Amino acid sequence: MSGYKQSKVAGAEPLATSGPRSAIHVAVAPARRPEARIPVMHDDPAGAPMVFTVQYSLSEYSGFMWEHGGYLIRRRRLGALRTYLMLLKTTGSAALHFAAAGRGKLVYEFTVDDHGIVRSCSRGVTLIAWDDVIRIRRYRRGYLMVLKRGTLPIPYRCLGDAERSGMERYTETLKIAAQAGNDLTGVPA
Repeated sequence: MSGYKQSKVAGAEPLATSGPRSAIHVAVAPARRPEARIPVMHDDPAGAPMVFTVQYSLSEYSGFMWEHGGYLIRRRRLGALRTYLMLLKTTGSAALHFAAAGRGKLVYEFTVDDHGIVRSCSRGVTLIAWDDVIRIRRYRRGYLMVLKRGTLPIPYRCLGDAERSGMERYTETLKIAAQAGNDLTGVPA
């Protein structure tokens, strides 16, 4: 995650740097030196970080998994009955995992910007580089980020107009990068 310097300490902001994308940088607020704070500049107002919170319900999460599972299973052309049975099995499994992990009780705070995605909750912080995001799919309930290892649902109900247009921008950027055969760093995949 190139240049992602963020901390839960007040005053730490995402910065643009030219460090390697595989490095994770965490900034700590300067102690007793307010003049040492580095200013944050956003050349593109659309590139300003999006911050929103999400608390998933079991039915909402299951809906995302049902739609995404349907997309994946239909691509395999198994027939209507086998497709339906696989959807029941995979969605049921995802719902049980969701309930067992207690994810419905957690409130997640997301920060999405040009450097990556930060998801934080009471259990910890997850940093996701854009290189780990394969695609962003649009479903009836919201966006689903397809990661190299897993998925990340973002419900429409949690996004304002600015966040939705930002998600559309990232969706199109990923689509163009995939069509060109590059990842987001511009390096051929």
